[in-house]
Amino acid sequence: MKPRQLPADPMIQQLIHRARQTRVNRRTMLAGAGAGATALALAACSTGGSEKPVAATDKSATDKTLSWANWAAYIDEDDAGNYPTLEAFTKQTGIGVNYDVAVDDNNTYYGKVKDQLALGQDIGADTVCLTDWMVARWIRFGYAQKLDHDNIPNVKNLNPSLVQVDFDKGREYSIPWQGGFAGICWNKEKLPNGLASVDELWDGGLKGRVGVLSEMRDTIGLIMLQQGVDISGDWSDDDFSVANDVLRKQVEDGQVRNIKGNSYLEDLKNEDTLAAICWSGDITVINAEAGDKWEFAIPSTGGTLWNDNFLVPIGSPRKTNAETLINYYYEPEVAAEVAAWVNYITPVVGAKEAAIAIDPELADNQLIFPDESTLSQAHVFRTLTGAEEQKYQAEFQSVLLGA
Repeated sequence: MKPRQLPADPMIQQLIHRARQTRVNRRTMLAGAGAGATALALAACSTGGSEKPVAATDKSATDKTLSWANWAAYIDEDDAGNYPTLEAFTKQTGIGVNYDVAVDDNNTYYGKVKDQLALGQDIGADTVCLTDWMVARWIRFGYAQKLDHDNIPNVKNLNPSLVQVDFDKGREYSIPWQGGFAGICWNKEKLPNGLASVDELWDGGLKGRVGVLSEMRDTIGLIMLQQGVDISGDWSDDDFSVANDVLRKQVEDGQVRNIKGNSYLEDLKNEDTLAAICWSGDITVINAEAGDKWEFAIPSTGGTLWNDNFLVPIGSPRKTNAETLINYYYEPEVAAEVAAWVNYITPVVGAKEAAIAIDPELADNQLIFPDESTLSQAHVFRTLTGAEEQKYQAEFQSVLLGA
């Protein structure tokens, strides 16, 4: 198939040139320890105040800067540690960006900023990327500013299936950044026969060498799927508790070594863990950095599917700058450049066609552009009510405290 011709914009052409040279194998691995169980417990669900905070006055016209809080290894990066698409954005708009790798886990990040959010204060981030369920919480408590779609005309490129989500109909407060799967992974050198199911993580031969995610919906979601529960449907308190008890037993028996956020990758790299519940694109990262030693798979009973989303915190005084950034990343050519690096699902229509110009093989990558067969194996953890979220998170954290 002949690649379609891209616009002659020199910045876009430069990005494509860099992408051809660097690709995924140029990524720099995240560092730092994961969140401990105590920190997670301190980040337990807040119920929010009775009065919602008031949005900050926008000073974007006179302050051409912004700060973006995001997860590690979640944007294109060159050998020098620079972010090519962000550099191009600054050249194009004159807006300087402080890119802050501040999110290791949704709950721990929320625990750091929730008091300031409740007071309508600036948390030091003008946009932050968080997962669907946490976005729902911010919107419910009034912690996110309503977006002006006139400043984000490229929102027309948002995948139609992601527009009318139950937690933010019409995307008034949030815009997707990237999506992905939670599944299982393993060290191919140590486990040459591989793994097919979550239950195989509990094999005695892996005792003390298994990691799981501190994201409740992914870890418990996979266990519930293993038990035959449709996590997208109408399941019960008992369904959740049975799955949580499975995890509790594995923790108490010493089968599970660590429960972490993004930093679980360090445990895989140093072989503290040989198998884990993990996120799809991350395995491409460590294979590029440390050799092709790990394999990712959606379990035989299914994986979870999620999106991380841009939000503008209620206290940000640079909302228009943030909206300008969001609009930029919804240019298909820019979205394709990011997708080539992070290997997560891009929400931008047109990015697949643009990816062909970077590398035709990218368009066939099921972790970036999944087909219907792949998507049929993934399930979205249903949106919880505030009361359910507090109840289930408390149950889950009771396991984390014992880890």
